[in-house]
Amino acid sequence: MAKPEEPYCYVVVESFIPNKKSGKHGKIHIRPVSGQSNYPPSLQVECSKQLSDTKLHPVGTKFKIRAKLTDREDGGEYLYSSYRWAYEVVKYP
Repeated sequence: MAKPEEPYCYVVVESFIPNKKSGKHGKIHIRPVSGQSNYPPSLQVECSKQLSDTKLHPVGTKFKIRAKLTDREDGGEYLYSSYRWAYEVVKYP
């Protein structure tokens, strides 16, 4: 991770089905909830696949996760949360 100075913090995210899937994998994606943090909903989130598993949670479920802002070698920023960390279901749709 290229931003070691960035702290981990709690962020509310939600599962959704993107309109465009260019360069993205899977049908369900995770994004920050609008208006609740410094992170825009356009920011991608890397986290446990359980959050996007519709057998466990319907699309639109909101979760509280511990994450930090980081970036890729090509410069694209995203939120990272370890797949091993616990998460909290905040709200079902």
